Amino acid sequence: MVSPELIRRYPFFAGLSHDHVDTLAQLAEEVTVEPDHVFFREDESLDRFYLLVEGAVAVFLAVPDPARRQPVSGQLTGRLETADVIVSTVGPGEVFGWSGLVPPPVASAGAKAVARSRVLAFDTGRLSDIFDADCQLAYRITQKAASVLRERLRDMRIESLSQQQE
Repeated sequence: MVSPELIRRYPFFAGLSHDHVDTLAQLAEEVTVEPDHVFFREDESLDRFYLLVEGAVAVFLAVPDPARRQPVSGQLTGRLETADVIVSTVGPGEVFGWSGLVPPPVASAGAKAVARSRVLAFDTGRLSDIFDADCQLAYRITQKAASVLRERLRDMRIESLSQQQE
């Protein structure tokens, strides 16, 4: 459990009732990790979603490594050598691992610390059970997660367009 006051500081949780913030505080754990700590990889099951308190976290995708010769057999079997490509960086006050809130709770990308980082880790299994009983909290958190998704998709589109112009 973390202090509800810590959670109240962050815009992601703005507009939640005191009871909802207290509920979230009971589900949260504060964790500090070192650089290169991998929180999760793409397609892994997620049992946490995170709010970054301090540090920086890279969101990455594993793509076929263009620097390596890839045999045809690897392409057919899905056993390609990959390289991690950073698609965005999460800063303090931002959430990541939000896809753990959406069934099935599977990571749509990977996330790793790029600096010593402190996060709040929220248990998505317990949160899902609470969502079943408290539709208002489920609705508000889902709206917030959808907003994060919209912003990240916009940022990726802008980045993609800028790279095409180069």
